[in-house]
Order: sequence, then C-alpha cells, then structure tokens
Amino acid sequence: MSRLFIYILFLLKSICLINSNDLHDKDIFQSLTKKKPHIIFILADDLGFNDVSFRGSAQIPTPNIDALAFSGIILNRYYVNPICTPSRSALMTGKHPIHTGMQHTVLYGAEPRGLPLTEKLMPQYFNDFGYSSHIAGKWHLGHYKHIYSPLYRGFRSHVGYWTGHHDYFDHTAVESQQWGLDIRNGLNVGYEFHGKYTTDLVTEESIRVITNHNVSEPLFLYVAHAAVHSGNPYDPLSAPDETVAKMQHISNYNRRKYAAMVTKVDESVGRIVQQLQKQQMLNDSIIIFSTDNGGPAEGFNLNHASNWPLRGVKNTLWEGGVRGAGILWSPRLKKPRRVADQVMHITDWLPTLLTAITDNPVSPLTHSEIDGISIWRALSEDEPSPRKIILHNIDDIWGSSALTVGDWKLLKGTNYQGAWDGWYGPAGDRDPRLYDYKAIRLCLTGRALEALNMLPTTADIIRLRSQSNINCNVRVPYLKQGSKCNPLQEPCLYNIKDDPCEHYSLAHKYPNILDSVLFELDYYNSTAVPPSNKPLDPRAAPSRWNYTWTNFGDYDDEFEQTQVYIGKI
Repeated sequence: MSRLFIYILFLLKSICLINSNDLHDKDIFQSLTKKKPHIIFILADDLGFNDVSFRGSAQIPTPNIDALAFSGIILNRYYVNPICTPSRSALMTGKHPIHTGMQHTVLYGAEPRGLPLTEKLMPQYFNDFGYSSHIAGKWHLGHYKHIYSPLYRGFRSHVGYWTGHHDYFDHTAVESQQWGLDIRNGLNVGYEFHGKYTTDLVTEESIRVITNHNVSEPLFLYVAHAAVHSGNPYDPLSAPDETVAKMQHISNYNRRKYAAMVTKVDESVGRIVQQLQKQQMLNDSIIIFSTDNGGPAEGFNLNHASNWPLRGVKNTLWEGGVRGAGILWSPRLKKPRRVADQVMHITDWLPTLLTAITDNPVSPLTHSEIDGISIWRALSEDEPSPRKIILHNIDDIWGSSALTVGDWKLLKGTNYQGAWDGWYGPAGDRDPRLYDYKAIRLCLTGRALEALNMLPTTADIIRLRSQSNINCNVRVPYLKQGSKCNPLQEPCLYNIKDDPCEHYSLAHKYPNILDSVLFELDYYNSTAVPPSNKPLDPRAAPSRWNYTWTNFGDYDDEFEQTQVYIGKI
C-alpha cells in the first residue's frame, strides 16, 4: 500500500465518504498509518555491569542514564556476547555469531573481511519501513572494501571510526604493531576532527542528526560510543582533566579516569535526550542504552571496569562477560518503572524493535530467518519472555562455549587458561544514603522527562535500585551440595537464577540436566559456520596509505597509494 494511497484514505475518511469499517482490513490500515517511533540505540563499549549507578553503587554517578532506567525498564537478565565484533554483528543481524562466521575474537583493521554482505542489517530493515538511519561512532564490522562500511550497509551518514578502538583525542589506532589515523566523516578521512574528544564528537554528531531530521519521518540513530573502551597503550584511559577532577572521591587513579569516561557517556545521554525533547521527538521515541559486552576489570585490556558481584570479565563466558547493563525507555511501554526479569539476548533487539515499529504482536521476521525473538510484548506488558535459551558463544578455536537453558547455565572450557575467571571489584559505594536522588530531577534527562510528566519519584528510585541490586550473599540451601568447578577440566553447571555469581557447580548433583544442556549445545554447534577470521593483510598497513586505516582492498597498490599521498583519496 503506497503512501499516496494511505493519504487518500485519510482524506476520504475525514470527509465521511468512507468509514474505516468499510476497509478490507482495518488492522492493516491502522498499522500502516500509525506514526512510527524514533529509535535511538545508544551502545557503550566495555561498560561494566556495576558501572551505572542505577545498579546499586553510587561510586560513578550516572543520573541521566538512571533517569531513563527508573522511568523505563531495567533489563535484569539481559545478555550480550563477550566481546565487541561478535556482539555488534549479533545486534545488526539478529543472528548468533556462529551463524555469520563472527564468533572468534574481534575483527582487526588489517583483516580482509567483514560482516558478510549477504546479511541484511538492522538499518536496512528499518529503511524498508520509511526510516532515515544514521550512525555516530564505532563500526568494527569490516571496512577493507567500502561496501562493508556503514554507508553501504543502510546508514545515510557516519561520523566515527572503523576499527575497534582509537585514541580519544588524536584518533589514531595502534593495532598489531601498526599505527594510523582512524576517524571518518562518511568515507572521507576526518582530519578536521583532530583534538576533539571522541565522546563529545559522537554526541555532537548525534545532536546534529536529530536537529536536522525531518520529524515527519521516523529516525533510527545508532550512537556507538568509543567509551569506555581503552585507547592506545600510551594513554589507555583518556578523559578531559576537568572531568577527572570531579572524581576525587575514587582513590585508585586508573579507576578514577575510567569513572570520568563513564561520566562523559552519561552527559552524552543527557544531551541527546534534551535535543530529542527540543525537537518534539522524545514523546515518540524508543531509547535503548546497552553495553556491548562485560567490563574489562582490574587492568584487563588496560582498563578498570567493574562487573561486581558477577564473575569474570570481558571476553569470558562467565556472567561478568556476558550479562549486560541495559535499559529500555519509551512512553509506549505499558508497564514501565520496573526491573524486568524477562530473559533477553542482544539478537532479540532486531525482531523486538520491528514489532514495536509495525505495532504487530508478531515480528515480521520468523525464527527460521534469524536467531532473535521478539519480546516487545513481554517487556511492555510484563509477560513471560518467549526466550528460553541463551547461546553465549561457541568458539572452537579457543575451546570455550556456554549455553543457558531456562535457569541452567553450562560452561565448557574457558578463555585465557582461566586467568580471568575470578570475581573483580570494586563493589563501589553501596550505601543508599550516598546516592544523589536530587540529581535525577536536576540532570538534563530529568528535566526532559519532567516536561513529559514521566519523572520518577524518589520512592520509585529507592525501590528500583534495591530490586536491581544483585546480592550473592543469599544462600539457597541446595546450592551447598554444589562444588567448585574448573571448566578447563570438566563442564560446569550453574543455576543462574539462584546462583548468579557462579559459585556452586551442580554438574555432579544433576547429571541428567547436565546431559540435556550438553545435548542442546552440541545441536547449536552442528549449525555453526566456520569462523571467517583471516590473516592480517600487509596491504592494510597504514604506512602505505598516508598513515590512515583505510579500505585497502579497493585499491590497486602503486597508483592508489600515490593518490592517497597527494590527497585525492
């Protein structure tokens, strides 16, 4: 049904020449003509489970994120993949990385590969429904040829970078003993952005997109922050000095700098929400805030996140590596202001948001096409989640895999030979009296929500912070029959609902359950495609391309290198 035809139907109805009951399908009419929501997906990089203050620790204040959390839905059993590229591929495709070849580690800037071009991505699905799609920030899904980059995968604009990290001020990336500039304005190298703090750059590009957007059309804005991923080794934790100075209550200097980086992300959320309200778009928006994986704690990857009290870190399959900090906010949610215990996986965002877009209880995508499941209705109306199984990952190269069926989580093998399989802090300031409740009302997000009459009350905040706080000191008697387990030696089995911190393996206590989950894991592995990782290509060396990371696969060496050097590419 064309837009013109829909418009004609409206005109006819308005002058009483027809009645909507006369239409052959009233539901289709209403679905096609109902205003579609703007979708703002804010993805933090390497954010720890314990690094947002709505979770119970007041050590790092995040009032703007908290205001959305307390007036929306806190996702309590939300799972991501353990590391960057696999998680982002799952988000964009709605498919497990084992089904796209993206399951093993990250995509390096010198690899001649990308997310397969046969895959239809989230912005392309949204564009089919009339959306204008834009990305600000990190891509990390391939760029060795331009057709793998964002502007050829459904996005109209991109200001950001292509690889996995870069320095927050000079925007160069050190990778595989190579160094080069990685900042883009569309396909062009963004030399003009030198010295601009990356989080601010991503924020200002997001505000530009919102300001220039035609509000009669739905907007999809993917805000993919660099923060709080560590930068280059010479300055891994980078934030403006004035922001670091505000974190003096944190004694550990590296943790203090990390906290400043988180604070800048929170400030970004507030500025984006404020701009949506100024453009009169906020009331018609769906906002998601999510991490891409668990946090790198206590020096892992030169970083200082906290997943406390969960076990493990980024790029492990313990809860600290895969249980993500996430929230969902929208005036369209029927039962907001709660902690949602519905199980959700990052692959579920695509069908879930398509359900919200089409206002249809059934996602346009079937489970045979993707791995994601729509849980919009479950989240909006507080109904049981249709998601019963979470595949955390299968990496046959590193010999690690994990799967949760119902409340039972299986771990088979582990990464780094178990070196990062512990529990890492800090716990933070968990006394409720230390939390700044007034900051919710005074922050930019709080002011915008107040204009919509959606500002959470102090009672809501106290209740939700308490409910979202995971307490691993509660002892369920049967767990004492469990034991310590080394997944390098034998499969480990945990009841993740009663033992979210993975202390007590019950593999020996419940061998039938263990066998059942192992069988399910074997089935998933039988559906896996080989990892697509490639050896690093010497043609990619930034020194060959005027010290920039570029789409090297598009160029004929000698002629194109000359063109780059003289500034024509």
